[in-house]
Amino acid sequence: MKDVKFIEITDVQYLDGYKLKLQFNTGETKAVDLKNELTGEVFAPLKDIDFFKQGKIIYNTIEWPNGADFAPEFLYELN
Repeated sequence: MKDVKFIEITDVQYLDGYKLKLQFNTGETKAVDLKNELTGEVFAPLKDIDFFKQGKIIYNTIEWPNGADFAPEFLYELN
């Protein structure tokens, strides 16, 4: 990992299901599966695949139209 102050997501691509391919400012690319992370009221709409696909980068992380987001550090550590 490059010496970076803050972890940021620089690119996101939908893969399939609840999987995303994320590019980080460290130069690393990781595939993350968020299927088991969609708990709680704010994440409930993301269980709809069409809605899930609407995630985009806002403020250096991925965010959905309803305001749901994950910390980039959380996504970076997710395996």
